[in-house]
Amino acid sequence: MTCTCNEERPCIERVPIFNNLDEKEMKEVISLINHKQFMKNELIYMAGQKGGSLYVINSGKVKITRIASSGKEQVIRILEAGEFMGELSIFRSSPLADNAEALEDTNMCIIDEGDLKELLKKYPLISFKIMEELSERLERAESLIENINLSSVEKRLADILLELSDGNKEIVLNLSKKDLASQIGMSSETLSRKLSAFQELGVIKLIGQRKINILNRGALEEI
Repeated sequence: MTCTCNEERPCIERVPIFNNLDEKEMKEVISLINHKQFMKNELIYMAGQKGGSLYVINSGKVKITRIASSGKEQVIRILEAGEFMGELSIFRSSPLADNAEALEDTNMCIIDEGDLKELLKKYPLISFKIMEELSERLERAESLIENINLSSVEKRLADILLELSDGNKEIVLNLSKKDLASQIGMSSETLSRKLSAFQELGVIKLIGQRKINILNRGALEEI
């Protein structure tokens, strides 16, 4: 559904690709935004659809996935407020390759293809910022592929736990364990078994479905 509310802080200001614009330029970008609200579990777009719009998350979380020929879903990444998606379809004419689903009620800022291309011509720095973000995503994707192909399930799990903890002792998962398992290339059953094994070893403590306490960071780093 379309959001007609006045945004207290326009979501475009949250996005790094626009943060080098001055006040006048920022207002020009803001004037091109369409706000749209997506409910939890609602599809924002599907693979095969015509793309062309840039989607910016103002609030909420979005899961980006691809479906293999076997029908298995592969989680590509989880996006949060300030991140964007749909950008690849702007630079090529092929249909969208990914699916985007709201993991919770999500407010999006959308800029149509024509308006965005005019902005890119007028402010080339935005293009460089988009390419910088795409380069970082490519690097993360390559690291994930390497991890899946060359690393044991224990190492993949230890890596993601250390990454999610960001130096803290407690992890609060922002996605289901099924989606987490998909993201690191293992079945949900394998993930559950390995988490239980880590808990039995005293490395972590599982609290409900979404919380994990790290009890022995050194052991995870060794793995």
